[in-house]
Amino acid sequence: MAYIIENQKGRRMIRLNTNDIIDIVREYQNITCNSCTYNEIREKLNKKELYIPEDIY
Repeated sequence: MAYIIENQKGRRMIRLNTNDIIDIVREYQNITCNSCTYNEIREKLNKKELYIPEDIY
């Protein structure tokens, strides 16, 4: 699960583990399957919302 790291300047970073990255790549591949061009891929991705669960510590 993603972990949001706050810093003193107000900008946040999101730490991802290996499973998060694999899930993102898998979702990307599923969404962009059968796309031939960069523009097709962008159009498909623009229509989707992807979410990463956050770990709460």
